[in-house]
Amino acid sequence: MNGVKARLKFDFEWRITLFTVVMVPLMVSLGVWQLQRAQEKATLAAVFEARQQQAPAPLSALWYNTAESLAYKPVRLLGSFLPDKYFLLDNQVQHGQVGYDVLAILQLADASGSVLVNRGWIAGDPARRTLPVVPMVAGPVAITGHVYVAPGAPFLLAEQQLDNAWPKLIQAVEMAKLGPVVTALQGSKVFPFPIHIHGGEQGALAVNWQVVNMSPQKHQGYAVQWFALAAVLLVFYLLRSSNLQQLITGTGRAGK
Repeated sequence: MNGVKARLKFDFEWRITLFTVVMVPLMVSLGVWQLQRAQEKATLAAVFEARQQQAPAPLSALWYNTAESLAYKPVRLLGSFLPDKYFLLDNQVQHGQVGYDVLAILQLADASGSVLVNRGWIAGDPARRTLPVVPMVAGPVAITGHVYVAPGAPFLLAEQQLDNAWPKLIQAVEMAKLGPVVTALQGSKVFPFPIHIHGGEQGALAVNWQVVNMSPQKHQGYAVQWFALAAVLLVFYLLRSSNLQQLITGTGRAGK
């Protein structure tokens, strides 16, 4: 009969169907993961801001606190840096230049032990032929910083090996490995987390601590992109596998 609308019909092509069935849930799950990461980063930033409003506490009062309560907590340190004994954290980039973070060993003045102090960034040799000359800090120091608790285990291509030479080049701050090295050197216990020195303190190098390496807004933007891609693929699949476009444009009517 003329003027009778055609019905919606499907013609499922197995390869396109399989691709869509696999990719749409995958892209949606990636979008959800990005939203979760955005929430995690926002929480970290909020914790950091709240902790930075606290007065620096003496390290002697924090030895046995939990990692959660210590993260980003401001601390006050009194002691002396060991000369020529430090770790160089490799592959640290600032303003497009490759360098190192310098983790010095601070012997605490109250004889309670030692602590690793990340003094900040120093430029490296672009050709990687030599290690940088790090300026030493002589005599007792009184500095402030905050406890750094890594959000997860570092990614390493291979197990990290430490040789006997100083300074020691490292690929990640693994306190389970660095702590015993310092203990063997000093004969004393080591605070279980490194301290990030505050800018302007005695011994600080180039200090630009970032709480998160990607803002929550960027994660949200990536999530929107994944959801949009999933929606585009789904619409394409519906148009490719049915006569929906004909029905929408009015070319799917039966009869003339």
